[in-house]
Amino acid sequence: MKPNVSSIDRALRIIVGLGLIAWGVTTKNWLGAIGLVPLLTGLIRFCPAYTLLGISTCKSCCGGGDCSKK
Repeated sequence: MKPNVSSIDRALRIIVGLGLIAWGVTTKNWLGAIGLVPLLTGLIRFCPAYTLLGISTCKSCCGGGDCSKK
């Protein structure tokens, strides 16, 4: 899997994911589990939907920049 999520995109996904999970836990609502999707895609720096749509926010990945480091 080639990374296709930039550093800013990654940070936003992690923050939103954790926020949704926290909301779900505090309100005891199982819909908070949806937060796992942005959290996981942020952590692994890969979004399957981006691949299907031909999108990559990680412009430096091809050049061996920030996104290629794991």
